Amino acid sequence: MTLLDPAAGVAPEALSERLLRSTARQSYDHDVDIDWDAPPVPGLWWMQPERMSLYGTRTWDRLSEEQRITLSAHEVASIASVGIWFEIVLMQILLRDAYKADPRSARTQFALTEVGDETRHTVMFGRAIAAMGLPAYGPRPTPLKLARLGPLALHGASAYAGILIGEEPVDRWQREMMRDERVQPLTRMVARIHVTEEARHVTFARDELAKSVRGLGRTKLRWHQALTAQVAYVTMRSLVHPDVYAAVGLDPQEARREALGNEHYRETVAWMGEKVMPVLEENGMVSERDRKVWRASLLVR
Repeated sequence: MTLLDPAAGVAPEALSERLLRSTARQSYDHDVDIDWDAPPVPGLWWMQPERMSLYGTRTWDRLSEEQRITLSAHEVASIASVGIWFEIVLMQILLRDAYKADPRSARTQFALTEVGDETRHTVMFGRAIAAMGLPAYGPRPTPLKLARLGPLALHGASAYAGILIGEEPVDRWQREMMRDERVQPLTRMVARIHVTEEARHVTFARDELAKSVRGLGRTKLRWHQALTAQVAYVTMRSLVHPDVYAAVGLDPQEARREALGNEHYRETVAWMGEKVMPVLEENGMVSERDRKVWRASLLVR
């Protein structure tokens, strides 16, 4: 079965038709729904401090409040730019399969609608980073090169499992952030728009994953399991670029080592994955043979 196989039956069409109606009812235009000219509110954070990578460490204790807030801006800029990277890979996967799918199918039409949503999200993230006056850190060179293989290697179950890994952990982080009044209005509104529209994408991806694993033989399932674990490792380890720490005078490599060993941050990443991991496990995408990779991704304790 291809990702967008129009012969999948009536039920998938019904779901896609519902998602298309939801898109028509509730979508945003970041050009008008975000006040791009509003200055930052003095003293507010750019994300929840408790979710930052160095929170609770000795280095955190040495930073001033101003430095902590500055670091929160740089961590958000890093996560947003990694989001752009991920969304571009996702769009390539969806377009690859839409290329050979029936354009009359509601499933194909929703996939193309999702591409449109993701295009707007990448522009929104880019504008937010620019409005903050910060670098678009993106992933480090090795993950950036490896991800070029994503559209070639990821098909079926591993493609949609990978999509969920890229979408659901960040979604949970943003759902909390958009309600936190300590956080700047700009990043809260970006989070609100992304959460609202990604909810449809998550529903679609979960449904596609469940269909893709049906009938997989042991060898093919093992291939998808291994790919999914690698996607989790690369994605979650890429969220905070080491260079963000230089913005507050820290050595990037030393600070990154401290962050990766930080129990508070490890708990945060595991918390981000609490919704997606059961879905992946229920669909057979998490193998004990990949336990070390999953633990290294920080999604599994």
